[in-house]
Amino acid sequence: MKLLFIFLDGIGLGDNDPQVNPLARAEMPNLMRLLEGRRLTATNAPFRGEHATLLAIDPALGVDGLPQSATGQAVLLTGRNIPRELGYHYGPKPNPEVAAYLNGETLFSQCVRHGRKAALLNAYPPRYFHGIDSGKRLYSSIPLAVTNADLRLFTEKDFYEGRALSADFTGEGWRTMLGFPDAPLMTPQEAGRRLVSLAMEYDFSMFEYWASDYAGHKQQMDTAVGLMEVFDGVMGGIVESGRWDEMLVVVTSDHGNMEDLSTRKHTGAPVPALVIGNKTAREEFTRGMTDLTHIAPAIWKMVSQD
Repeated sequence: MKLLFIFLDGIGLGDNDPQVNPLARAEMPNLMRLLEGRRLTATNAPFRGEHATLLAIDPALGVDGLPQSATGQAVLLTGRNIPRELGYHYGPKPNPEVAAYLNGETLFSQCVRHGRKAALLNAYPPRYFHGIDSGKRLYSSIPLAVTNADLRLFTEKDFYEGRALSADFTGEGWRTMLGFPDAPLMTPQEAGRRLVSLAMEYDFSMFEYWASDYAGHKQQMDTAVGLMEVFDGVMGGIVESGRWDEMLVVVTSDHGNMEDLSTRKHTGAPVPALVIGNKTAREEFTRGMTDLTHIAPAIWKMVSQD
């Protein structure tokens, strides 16, 4: 079965309070239909419905302090309790100790080793690669895992030719922030349909939506609401594609943040494990799932099935 992993950076399951939680304020009709009238908030997990399953899973993993990006993402990609093994949470970018886990043990590496096709579906602009090559920018955990598996990061050319999506789904950021006035634009629904189409070309594919974490740190309610409404449109496009006998869609995060805009810091909230697709496959995927370490093994079990 194909598996599409949508990573939402810095999204926890918070209170149903529209004063501080954009997920309680945003108009998200597609997600609410999947959750049969429920919002993506703490009181609505666990939920097992006709088309979706929602669990609250633990990102802290028994380690003191607030969960952080580098270790949280590395856990999601390896299934190892890296904070416990190291004795600390770490982020945003991986230090040498965290980076060591991202070389040979990740889902991307497993796919390559076992002849499965894998890709990160984000397109990166030229200045990202310039920053990496110059040493002025460090890889975060996800692109580091991709490159360590000898898979390539998608480029401007891939974006223009439809092989990858912009980090904001729609391509608007390439026009307004990156200086590409002719960048291709899509509606969120079109982006969702494109994600499914691209994911069907791989056994395991991933998309990283990192802007949610930035909005959380900056405590920008209007921005955060807009990001979540775009994400909801993407989910609508994914559902419209209806490839549920062939694909499972998994949405989760590395730590809480944006669900509580009363603070600039990460939170200790559980994160969502939202799984969409065939009911039997969802039940198998989520069985016994309680924390971040269970995501990668469940993904590999699905991807490695013949």
